[in-house]
Amino acid sequence: MFPASIASHEKTAHRGSLLALAFLTLALFSQGAHAADQAASDWPTKRPAQIRPQASSSPLLAAATAGEGEGSRIVAVGDHGVILLSDDGRAYRQARSVPTRTMLTSVFFIDRNTGWAAGHDGVVLKTSDGGETWKLLRQQYGQEQPILSIWFGDANNGLAVGLFGMALSTADGGLTWNELKLSSGDAADRHLYRILATPSGTLLITAEAGTVFRSEDGGKHWDVIDTGEKGSLWSAVAFSDNGVNTVVAVGMRGHITRSSDDGRSWQAVTSGTTQSLTDIARLGAGELVAAGMGGTLLHSSDGGRHFTQSRGSGDDAITALAKVPAAGPPKLALFSLSGVVAAAGTPAK
Repeated sequence: MFPASIASHEKTAHRGSLLALAFLTLALFSQGAHAADQAASDWPTKRPAQIRPQASSSPLLAAATAGEGEGSRIVAVGDHGVILLSDDGRAYRQARSVPTRTMLTSVFFIDRNTGWAAGHDGVVLKTSDGGETWKLLRQQYGQEQPILSIWFGDANNGLAVGLFGMALSTADGGLTWNELKLSSGDAADRHLYRILATPSGTLLITAEAGTVFRSEDGGKHWDVIDTGEKGSLWSAVAFSDNGVNTVVAVGMRGHITRSSDDGRSWQAVTSGTTQSLTDIARLGAGELVAAGMGGTLLHSSDGGRHFTQSRGSGDDAITALAKVPAAGPPKLALFSLSGVVAAAGTPAK
């Protein structure tokens, strides 16, 4: 279940379309230049992140909003252990202390103070002060299975997933982790991209080959759901749509699929683009924004039933979206391989 090398895995040969996604290419190979016999003390995991003058232009791969309403903030993570903080979606500063400069690919907060970040070398970090300072909880030097998504239900219980079916669980806030088997057979080693919870508490993990893993018991048992899509599903958002637990997932070649029964069944949605979509977020009641390669921005005003293309944001691959905490009309902060991108709101009528 856990092969030693991505390059030697038999499925790698037909992952060209997957690796075409620039941010995941970085996540897989940016540290491949390290020689196999390099001393462990030289691994980026063991060196603290540097304060970088142009940190807001660093490749950023994931973002989250810590807390809700007044006092909430955006936390974005990326290459070289860069973690950026913003209280208004306009001005960004680096976290004061990050104990690693490895690539970070996921970030998740349960409130405005407590959050976790994860990425290369099996790294898991934790903050208790809204992202200002971080502690290193877990690392596996040279592991070629980056953690791509981390999620916590409360201060103790969490999950982390990544490539080739890697799934981990913790019951002590991330201090210790156990391997978790989601499935057997062909689905056992599928790449796992995004963990999320629906309003009912159902856990979903979006994966490759149009697969969604679904659990109603907190992750103890999982069902394998075939959404009918053939490509990878890189991100998803869950919300209540007029009392109905709804999930919208996005992925390769502009594919969008929607569930109106808490992730049990799925229906394809026309996106109007063939650009791969890397993230989706809720802007407001009924309003969704999906983003991806080539600066693609899609907007839905009916809970993901239909999408239209919004004003683009240049040619950069947009990698992450996060709700801007500032007062006023709701906006989403955009992040890319070139760093912070201007925030986007509801398109003009």
